[in-house]
Amino acid sequence: MAFPVTRLRRLRQNEIFRAMVRETEVDCDDLIMPYFVCPGTGVKNPINSMPGNYQWSVDLLVEEVKDLVEKAGINKILLFGIPEHKDETGEVACHEDAIVPRAIRALRKEINNLLIVADVCNCEYTTHGHCGTIIDGDVNNDLTLKTLSEQSLTLARAGADIIAPSDMMDGRVAAIREMLDENGFSNTPIMAYSAKFASAFYGPFRDAAESAPKFGNRRTYQMDPANGNEALREVEEDIAEGADMVMVKPALSYLDVIRRVKDNYNMPLVAYNVSGEFSMVKAAAANGWIDESRIINEILTSIKRAGADVIITYHAKEFGLLKRAKK
Repeated sequence: MAFPVTRLRRLRQNEIFRAMVRETEVDCDDLIMPYFVCPGTGVKNPINSMPGNYQWSVDLLVEEVKDLVEKAGINKILLFGIPEHKDETGEVACHEDAIVPRAIRALRKEINNLLIVADVCNCEYTTHGHCGTIIDGDVNNDLTLKTLSEQSLTLARAGADIIAPSDMMDGRVAAIREMLDENGFSNTPIMAYSAKFASAFYGPFRDAAESAPKFGNRRTYQMDPANGNEALREVEEDIAEGADMVMVKPALSYLDVIRRVKDNYNMPLVAYNVSGEFSMVKAAAANGWIDESRIINEILTSIKRAGADVIITYHAKEFGLLKRAKK
């Protein structure tokens, strides 16, 4: 039937109606909060391009994550590390006393009911800022698999719940799966950054992680933003190699890719609401141009509506605090 018998506004007339028929709702269980951990004690370095985010020393990170869990109701985090020293290959991240393994062990000791996702990449740990070993001016795919696998094993041994390779090397999921399985970590899942695009939205992250490339760019390994079909091929390869969860990164300019991945593969799907997306909201809010809390909810809802089961977002803590304040 059509108007006037059908009137779609009938179920919008107040919040009780709207809540009753709401199709998509973001919950704290859907969210992962990223953190940057750095050397030292008592360190809380503000990240100027990402207001409200910091480089945390291990001791203060533990207190911050306690706050995240207890006050915001968020119990899943993603860790990135800023090391004391860098090298040419990222081997520094493979040592058991590297910054992220130290943080994982400290968090495990102090906090229960916390899921820790450990990012696996070399860009924060190399002197050149690229995601692997450089040969003839470019990242050598197969040599890089060695350090990625070793880093993954170190993180699993430290107590990471999930290993999340973000490098975009071909074959890295299979190499990491083999390394974990051979060393007694067959139950440790892999969250693959499967369709990670060479995006301009990563700028603030590179400030936070001190990981900007010293030469060239990452377009020989991260995906061309124009390619949607290729994203599906990347996802399919990672699934075949043993990924337990797949990811699309960034989120907002790639909602179509999120939807296509969800429609084509019966897999848990993660979307990364990245630093540039976060910082644009903060900049607009600081200028009084938007209603920040409504914008955050709308953005996260759109990502979930597109098909994401899990959302990594720098808004997670703020969202959780707002959610609890409304109850």
